[in-house]
Amino acid sequence: MKSFIKALVVILAIQLFGNCQKEDEGDSGGKLLSFSADTIAFDTIFTDIGSPTKNLRVFNSTNKSLVVSSILLAGGKSSGFSLNVNGEASNEVYNVEIPPHDSIYIFVEATLNKNGKPPLMMAEDSILFRISGREQKVRLLAWGQDCKLIRSEILKTTTWTKEKPYLVYNYAFVDSLQTLTIEPGSTVYFHKNAGLFIKGTLIVKGTVTEPVVFKGDRLESSFSNLPDQWNGITLLSGSHNNFIDHSIIRNANIGLQVGTIEKEGYASVELANTRIENMSWSGIWAMKSKILAYNCIIANVGYYNTALLLGGDYQFYQTTFASYNRDASQSFRNTETLTISNYLINSKNGAKYVGDLNQATFGNCIITGANYDELKISMDKQGKNNYLFDHCLIQMSDTFKLPYPDRFISLQRNISPKFINPQKGNYELDTLSAAKDRGNNSYAKSYPLDLKGAIRNNDAGPDLGAFERIEKKK
Repeated sequence: MKSFIKALVVILAIQLFGNCQKEDEGDSGGKLLSFSADTIAFDTIFTDIGSPTKNLRVFNSTNKSLVVSSILLAGGKSSGFSLNVNGEASNEVYNVEIPPHDSIYIFVEATLNKNGKPPLMMAEDSILFRISGREQKVRLLAWGQDCKLIRSEILKTTTWTKEKPYLVYNYAFVDSLQTLTIEPGSTVYFHKNAGLFIKGTLIVKGTVTEPVVFKGDRLESSFSNLPDQWNGITLLSGSHNNFIDHSIIRNANIGLQVGTIEKEGYASVELANTRIENMSWSGIWAMKSKILAYNCIIANVGYYNTALLLGGDYQFYQTTFASYNRDASQSFRNTETLTISNYLINSKNGAKYVGDLNQATFGNCIITGANYDELKISMDKQGKNNYLFDHCLIQMSDTFKLPYPDRFISLQRNISPKFINPQKGNYELDTLSAAKDRGNNSYAKSYPLDLKGAIRNNDAGPDLGAFERIEKKK
C-alpha cells in the first residue's frame, strides 16, 4: 500500500510539473515571446545621419497576459541604435504588458558616428527582453559609411573627390563665376527633395572605369530603380561651359534640367557618355538652351524622356532614347519619348512663350519605346523651326505624317531596335538588331568610341545609338 501511494505521488508530481511547465512556456518551445524578425538589419547608412525607421513586432501567443519586466538595448548609452517601444521613445522601458494573443510594436533607428575611415563600418547591438526570469533578444545590425555633408550650401569654386561620398540635404548651389569640379569615381547622394543648382559652371570628369554617380540616399535594394527620390541637376539660365562626362544620373524627378523660363539668357552643356535613368517626370528637360550630347542613354522615364522646348540649339549624336516603362507606376505613360517644340504654354495662366529653334540635329540615334509614336514635333510659326534626323531609328507608326520629309534622312521607322534586355536596363544591341551598321560614318568619325569605349569603325559601319556591337570572331 505504501509503495502504491508513493508511486501515485510521483505520478501526480510529474503531471503537475508537466502542466506548469507547459503553461509557463506557452506555445513557442520555452520562449514566451515571438518576433516578426530575429534580426533587424539596416543597409548602408551615412554617419551622423539617422537611418529610415524599421519596425519590430513582438507577439504574445499565450492564453494569458504577459508582463515584460524590461525592454532595453544591450549597448546602453553607447549604442548606435534608438528605440520607440509602443509609443514611448526610450532605450529602456519597464513592465510592458502584452495581452493574450496580442502584440506590441518597437520602432528602431540607427545613427552611426564618424570614424574617419572611408571603408564601410558595422554597428551591432541587441534588444533584450526580460520576462519571467528569462531573457530573449533580437539582433540589430547596421552598416555605415562616412560622408561629406552638404546642407543648404552656396558653393565657391571647389573640387569634390572620390575619397568619401557627398550627401546633399536641401540643396547645393554653385553661384555665378564659380566652378564645381567632380573628380572620377566620385559619388553624390541626395536626400529627398534635394537638388544641385548651377548658376556658374559644373565640370564632371568621370571615366569609363570610374564614372561619377548622382543618386538618392536610400541605399536599400528596393530603392535601386525607384524614381523621384531627389529633384535632379538644374543648369540655370546664364550657366555656361558645363561639361558632364561619364556620369550616371539616377532616380530623380528631372534628371537634368537645362535652362529656365526667364526671358533673358540660356544655359549650355556638353553631355558625353552619360546615362540618365529612372526619372519620374523627365530625363532631360531643356528650355531655349544649348546642348551637345553624344554616347548618352536616356531611359525609363515616367513622362517626358527628353523634352526640348522654347527653341534652342540642340545636337544629339550616337544617343539612345528609350522609354519601356520598367517601373509599374509608369505603365500608363501617354507622352512621347522625344518632344521638340519652339514654344511653351504656362499651365497656370495660359501664357504662351515662343522661341527660335535654331537647330535640333539627331545623328545616328535611336528614339524608341513602348508606344506607337515616340516622336512629337510642335512648332509655332512665329519662331524658327529647324530640325534634322539623319540616320536614325524612330518608333513611329506607318500613319505618322512627316511634316517635312526631307528632314528625315535614312529613316528606319516602326522597327524594333532589338536591345538585349531593356526591361533590365541593358540597351546594347542584339546581333539581329536593325540598328547594326546603319549609321553615318561622319558622326562616327567625330565620336569614334562608344559609351563603353569600344571602337565604332572596325566593321561594316557604325551602329546607331550609344553602343557599338562587337561580334565575336569565329
